[in-house]
Amino acid sequence: MNTVTIRANMAESESLETVTEHERILQEIESTDTACVGPTLRSVYDDQPNAHKRFMEKLDARIRNHDREIEKMCNFHHQGFVDAITELLKVRADAEKLMGQVSDTNRRLQDAGREVTAQTEEVIRCRIQQRNMATTVEKLQLCIPGETPHLCKNLSVYYSALKTMEQLENIYIPRVSQYRFCQIMAETLPKLREEIKEISMSDLKDFLESIRKHSDKIVTWARKCFFNLVGFLFKVLTAQDLVDFSPVYRCLHIYTVLGDRETFENYYRKQRKKQARLVLQPQSNMHETVEGYRKYFNQIVGFFVVEDHILHATQGLVTRAFTDELWNMALSKIIAVLRTHSSYCSDPDLVLELKNLIVIFADTLQGYGFPVNRLFDLLFEVRDQYNETLLKKWALVFRDIFEQDNYSPIPVENEEEYKAVVSRFPFHDAEIEKQQFPKKLPMSQSVPQIYSQVKEFIYASLKFSESLHRSSTEIDDMLRKSTNLLLTRTLSSCLQNLIKKPHIGLTELVQIIINTTHLEYACKYLEDFITNITNVSPETVHTTRLYGLSTFKDARHAAEGEIYTKLNQKIDEFIQLADYEWGMAESDGRASGYLMDLINFLRSTFQVFTHLPGKVAQTACMSACKHLATSLMQMLLDTELKQISMGAIQQFNLDVIQCELFASSEPVPGFQGDTLQLAFIDLRQLLDLFMVWDWSTYLADYGQPTSKYLRVNPSTALALLEKYVVMKDTSKKNNIFSQFRKNDRDKQKLIETVVKQLRSLVNGMSQHS
Repeated sequence: MNTVTIRANMAESESLETVTEHERILQEIESTDTACVGPTLRSVYDDQPNAHKRFMEKLDARIRNHDREIEKMCNFHHQGFVDAITELLKVRADAEKLMGQVSDTNRRLQDAGREVTAQTEEVIRCRIQQRNMATTVEKLQLCIPGETPHLCKNLSVYYSALKTMEQLENIYIPRVSQYRFCQIMAETLPKLREEIKEISMSDLKDFLESIRKHSDKIVTWARKCFFNLVGFLFKVLTAQDLVDFSPVYRCLHIYTVLGDRETFENYYRKQRKKQARLVLQPQSNMHETVEGYRKYFNQIVGFFVVEDHILHATQGLVTRAFTDELWNMALSKIIAVLRTHSSYCSDPDLVLELKNLIVIFADTLQGYGFPVNRLFDLLFEVRDQYNETLLKKWALVFRDIFEQDNYSPIPVENEEEYKAVVSRFPFHDAEIEKQQFPKKLPMSQSVPQIYSQVKEFIYASLKFSESLHRSSTEIDDMLRKSTNLLLTRTLSSCLQNLIKKPHIGLTELVQIIINTTHLEYACKYLEDFITNITNVSPETVHTTRLYGLSTFKDARHAAEGEIYTKLNQKIDEFIQLADYEWGMAESDGRASGYLMDLINFLRSTFQVFTHLPGKVAQTACMSACKHLATSLMQMLLDTELKQISMGAIQQFNLDVIQCELFASSEPVPGFQGDTLQLAFIDLRQLLDLFMVWDWSTYLADYGQPTSKYLRVNPSTALALLEKYVVMKDTSKKNNIFSQFRKNDRDKQKLIETVVKQLRSLVNGMSQHS
């Protein structure tokens, strides 16, 4: 039983192993290549008996299994296959149509390609011909130079072309002169020479037209060379490095070779003369900007630098005589142009720039050997123009200073302000320096400003002297002369105009006199200022002195005269306010109001005069008193006044007494005795004569040096007495002669007698005169 079991187990075990082996063989058959299947199948038969039957069974089972899977897959994809076939049937027509189009396109491309191919073959053939022709020409040029007339159009081979034509004409053509083409060449050679001349001349004309474009570049180079701004650049760089002169050289050489040099020289010189005239013609607005002048000078310098180079680089194209002739012509034109245009300049900075340009221009051309003395002489005229523009500019400066001045003493609050003033103006006064702050300096703020501006003018004037190659003495003389013009003409005129302005009153005039006194004192410091600049001692022979003293003295005298005039005008204004009642019976017993106001005005005005020099204040006071006395006298003798009463005379006398009291009160110190009162002596004696009625004494002592009424003129007494008489005759009421008493009749007879005697004296005086 155990054996059976064991056998059964063993049979079962063998069966399992067989199945496993068959499974392996099937997998190997399925996975290996067909060529390797033989060995695998052979192993089936090598196994146990009947094993191949079991393997076949296993194989059939595996095949059936795969058939079932294939069937399932076909069933699954059958519908998609059907749909795809349907779609393919649908696009069959489009595919056939597309095939027709592609065939047609291919046919047309083939047709077009045949034409392109033909053209390409033609291009290849033409290029081969072109290459062969170029090679032929090249070989011919090397073998027969005479057969290359096209070289004449190459500007770099003018000379070689001419030499070739000469060789052909003299050597080659005679050897083969029997050939017709040689005769043609011989006839062509003169035309070729003319063509070369024309081409070279055209090239020269282009050069002449373009040379002006190089003016700025040439001028810059020329300045650097002759002002040593770049060391030894002159040895390294030449004008030829900046401008291509080869057209001139070629044209000159060609005309020389062709035996026509004189024609070329005449043409070149004629054209350069024309260009010189164009270069020397300025623009109409050249005087407006410095660039206008700079461009003008640059063109001229460029022109003559080119001529100088041609002079030295060629043999006889231009001569020194020709360039000197051009320069003299140009110099005359330049001077005339600069005179005209500089006269239009009103800006001193522009005139100064013009001077600098003239100096650079002259120095540059002088370096090339051109005489420039006339240009430096012209600078003296330009200097005068520069001074004129400076004077006009400073006239405006002075005018602004005077307009902004307050004409009051300068207040200084502390030491710093004091030093700030004295640093700008040389002021020294021991008395003022001792005063405590705050204090006032006698001059107004315009004084240090004027002084500073005069120094600025000197600096500005000095700028013109730079680079003029003048000695210190000449510069010193120029500075002093220009400063004198500033003081005696510009500043003096400004002061005179200032003094005459209506808004300048007595206070301002007094301050102007004080200011001019201090400016006059400062003139010696201006002398020292110029001396420090030029290092020329003022003791040097022929040194010009500053005329500031006379300028300020004249201004001061004008201001004094204006003070006298304005005082008299003010007195006249008060006199016009007088309103006497000439027929009054008695006086008011007090002076007239207008006169008291006038005296108060004069008293306050003369107090302001304390800062003036003593003689000025005294003269002003005496002038005012005389004018007042004259005005009062004219009031009495006015022809419009027909009658006057004794009461009016008494009232008038009270006013004169106030004038005399004012004169005796010494309103201005310095008068001796009753000098000021003598201004009213004519009025006093006339009024006393009428008040006392002392006609007998007057008539008896008339003409005697000791006469009590020596200052009373008979004509004056007669004129006043006739007014007195006329009043008596025409009065009918409220008149001192209204009642004819005996004494009045006697007095009337006396008046008539006195009138007759006075007329006799007046007639005697007129006959004597």
